[in-house]
Amino acid sequence: FLACVLAAAAPTEAAAAGRGLARRAATLPDPAYLRVATWNVAAINNNPFEYWITHDDPKYNQMMQDVQAFLDEPGAADVAVSTVLTEAMLGELQAKMTEAGWDHVDEAVAEWRSQYAGRQIIAGFMKDKDLGKKRLMSMPDRTTNTINLASGQTATRPTAINCYGAEFASMEQWWAQWKGFMFDTKLSLASGKEATPSQLVGKISRAKYPALTEAEEAMSRPLSAICQAAFDGILVHMLNTVGGGAHKETWQPMRRQMCVALNSRKTHRTLAILSRSYADSDAIFLQEVSSAMVAQLREHPKLSRNFSLHVAPNDGKRDQISVLLLSRSRFDPASATSLNPAFDALLAGLGSDVPVAPGDVLVLSATDALTKQTYVLASFHGDTDGLATVPVVKTMAQLLAKQPAGTRHVFGMDANTYAVGSAKQQGVSEFAAEYRQLGLTSCWGDAPDPTNITTFNARTYLQPQLNKAVAYKDLASPGTGDKNPKDFLLFPKGSFGVESTTKDNTGQKAYVERQPFPTLTFPSDHGVLSSVLKLLPPPSPLASELRTARRSLRAAE
Repeated sequence: FLACVLAAAAPTEAAAAGRGLARRAATLPDPAYLRVATWNVAAINNNPFEYWITHDDPKYNQMMQDVQAFLDEPGAADVAVSTVLTEAMLGELQAKMTEAGWDHVDEAVAEWRSQYAGRQIIAGFMKDKDLGKKRLMSMPDRTTNTINLASGQTATRPTAINCYGAEFASMEQWWAQWKGFMFDTKLSLASGKEATPSQLVGKISRAKYPALTEAEEAMSRPLSAICQAAFDGILVHMLNTVGGGAHKETWQPMRRQMCVALNSRKTHRTLAILSRSYADSDAIFLQEVSSAMVAQLREHPKLSRNFSLHVAPNDGKRDQISVLLLSRSRFDPASATSLNPAFDALLAGLGSDVPVAPGDVLVLSATDALTKQTYVLASFHGDTDGLATVPVVKTMAQLLAKQPAGTRHVFGMDANTYAVGSAKQQGVSEFAAEYRQLGLTSCWGDAPDPTNITTFNARTYLQPQLNKAVAYKDLASPGTGDKNPKDFLLFPKGSFGVESTTKDNTGQKAYVERQPFPTLTFPSDHGVLSSVLKLLPPPSPLASELRTARRSLRAAE
């Protein structure tokens, strides 16, 4: 009897073992192919109210509709900004900035009094598109909204648009907490430095945000701090008063609940998607990674075992870092060498007008342990309008031209390209024409489809860039929100064949078209892009020379 049982079980056990071997074989690196993925993980989305979501609680839907209705037609409630950020508050803020040794404080206060204090809170301030274009509210919000600490925890500015833990029952309580946090709270940052949140507020570059005047650029640090204080105060005032005050007692508890679902476990969900769906990749290009996520990548049991981690040089202030994860079984970690100094030197030759910030670009070389070929691998996060993308790609082409013959190259990026381009935004078709001129192609081919989008999201009215807000009724309308083909994998034409390319906005290597994201389960506003690339044999020297000659002729025409 026992012999019969063992005989019957043997085929089942053998089949199971065979399936296990097949699964392991499927995840082993294949020298004939390269499996790559790129993902902008959107590190700074710490505002639970920032994007429209589907919510089961009718109180959430009612509150958001009341906020939108108030912003659309505030009526007599559209009071002067100076009734929210009072003259007394402004004086206290001026004293704090002066005591901290900031430049141009008096000029900024004078500018505020003459240009902003008398405006209406909605029509003149919250809806002023120029304020959005100048980033006078969104830039200080970016650096102080949610600050990653050395302890692995976060510190949050007292505002409605983050996961601030305490509550404020009145405007007076809010102001006391706000100025105390910004100027009196010393923090040990994840970068290893110590600073108060106010020290993270920097000057805004006119080269990157040309809507600023020269005078505004000079005083942008104190002026943006004042604008941020007014913006935060208006949000608290608004949430306490819209709907006849119906949400005064509920919006802060509701925010706490949403933070757990949308924000507190965001890094956990991001790493879970990477480890579950992309652990078999040979290289993963990440953008907008926070320093806290970098620390957790180093400690993650599976990801740290499977991948070596490489981080773009950055100044520790702007917590948006480009990162590369290289498979330890495919790329020798000891061979990884930074090419950022060489890249930065070439980029500097283009002048200071290219809007590239510290941490946006990571470039390195590494040796393929299977083929012994050298790769140049790069991860890049483009500026909001995509204006840095073409200069960066051209600089990368210059760098590649200096590499030894036979070097392979893959470039994962959030190009921030748009379905329809303009003088102010980089169009995807125009971008494709540029990379073709450089002898490059993409995972989408030589002519990407402008309707093949990798973002589908729309901001609410509870965030600092109101020029980007979309009414609920307009979510599905063309031209609203961010529905664009932004994410790319680039490589020299003729070096790889594209076996497959997959978009993912679910975390399961599947993409649901016309579904806004982030969602409660997918934590980014960019989809993951992954490709299987087949290595092609290098072209003959004569064919290479002919291609170079043709490109030169086209460029001269």
